[in-house]
Amino acid sequence: MIAFIFNGHAGRGFDHSWLEAHRQTIEGIADGGPITVAEGGQALQQAVRQALALGCTGVVAGGGDGTLNCVASKLVGTPMSFGVLPMGTLNHFAKDLGIPLDPLEALKVIARGHVDQIDVGEVNGHYFLNNSSIGLYVDLVHDREKQQERLGRGKWLAFAWAFVGVLRRYPFMTVTLMFDTKTKTMTHRTPFVFVGNNPYRTEGLRLGGRESLQTGQLGVYIAERSGRWRLFALGLRALAGRLRQAKDFKTFSAVDLKIDTSHNVLKVATDGELNRMTTPLHYKIHARSLKVFVPAPQPGNTL
Repeated sequence: MIAFIFNGHAGRGFDHSWLEAHRQTIEGIADGGPITVAEGGQALQQAVRQALALGCTGVVAGGGDGTLNCVASKLVGTPMSFGVLPMGTLNHFAKDLGIPLDPLEALKVIARGHVDQIDVGEVNGHYFLNNSSIGLYVDLVHDREKQQERLGRGKWLAFAWAFVGVLRRYPFMTVTLMFDTKTKTMTHRTPFVFVGNNPYRTEGLRLGGRESLQTGQLGVYIAERSGRWRLFALGLRALAGRLRQAKDFKTFSAVDLKIDTSHNVLKVATDGELNRMTTPLHYKIHARSLKVFVPAPQPGNTL
């Protein structure tokens, strides 16, 4: 029995009519499990709790990366399998798992029932499937949301205005990073720190993806102080998940990371969602802690 949970506000034109058009197929895979259209984060969480109470063997989330995070966070460390129907704008998690971006094709992956276990990142009790960051990216998300909510601007227009505001402020912060239970400590002045659930590619033809979600490592990316236009370019790449190596850009790997600053509280992004967290920020990796429906691997391939 598999529960299906759809975000009623998912992007890419997927709505109630799409669900009704394919309900028979979904009901066949659900095998008696509930099919829910959730309107908001609280409703998503309630639907997951219902699935847990019913003893479902799996939970499928239909939506963007924020929706996937909300649902998957409740399944970490449980025997329940997580299914992905990519219905968001970017769908980074589905891409990195090799899940088809066409939801109908993704349904076939779930129906075939092949499951593997992947890593999940955590910061101060908040799980993330893709990445977490502080600094520039957080300011961009915060300003973009204000532009959308208060002025009714579209996503990309709001994004452009947010960039102008961030560049005008020229934000920098001093951070102290303590790697792997303080075996290595360093201090940087930087516009942002980006932490990935597993390392991201930083060179090659496909920038911004991950080769694997099973390395048991966090990927840590720090931009050194630079001029406004270089800061602008780095911010674009961070927002798009397309970071790349540069002379003013450092990369590290860790299984445990603490980040301290002069601020008692910081705004922290996890899979695009903002939260206020007390410092120091404690990042760690939970190796192979989430069971996920994925395509059966080809010989020699890994997640």
